Amino acid sequence: MEFLELAKARYSCRKLSDKPVEPEKVARILEVAVAAPTAKNIQPYKIWKVTSTEALAKVQQVAKFPFVQQAKVILAVGVREDEAFTRPFDNLNYAQIDGSIVATHIMLAVQAEGIGTTWVGYFDAPKLQELIPEMAGYELIALFPIGYPAADAAPSNRHAERRAVADAVAEI
Repeated sequence: MEFLELAKARYSCRKLSDKPVEPEKVARILEVAVAAPTAKNIQPYKIWKVTSTEALAKVQQVAKFPFVQQAKVILAVGVREDEAFTRPFDNLNYAQIDGSIVATHIMLAVQAEGIGTTWVGYFDAPKLQELIPEMAGYELIALFPIGYPAADAAPSNRHAERRAVADAVAEI
């Protein structure tokens, strides 16, 4: 699949089937994630692969969306500002940027594997850190419930709404 086709085919999958995701697919997704570029290659992020029934239940407590409840694999992404590059001219810390690059790689890798996910940013991060202490000290930026799309899963009505290139790009 060409990259443009992959990018356009990817959508926020909010309905997952019960079909289990093969471990080798998850492993490839994680390989793509750690291949993501970060500022000065510092890599100030951590990815948690949540698969145990106990850990899934904890994540599901803080993100109560049906597609999170359906997932048997959830990837959580967190960053540490104290480990990230900070641009000296204006003190811009790259932790969130680096984490977002990693997260975007995850979304596209999931699509490339023929499975579905959506970027979940609306969750109680402090509560999740309380429930899963290994996440403490990280700014949790995203959860990715991963699974095969349900038969009736479809992109939202707004999925295809995109700005025209001419409106989004300024030539100077």
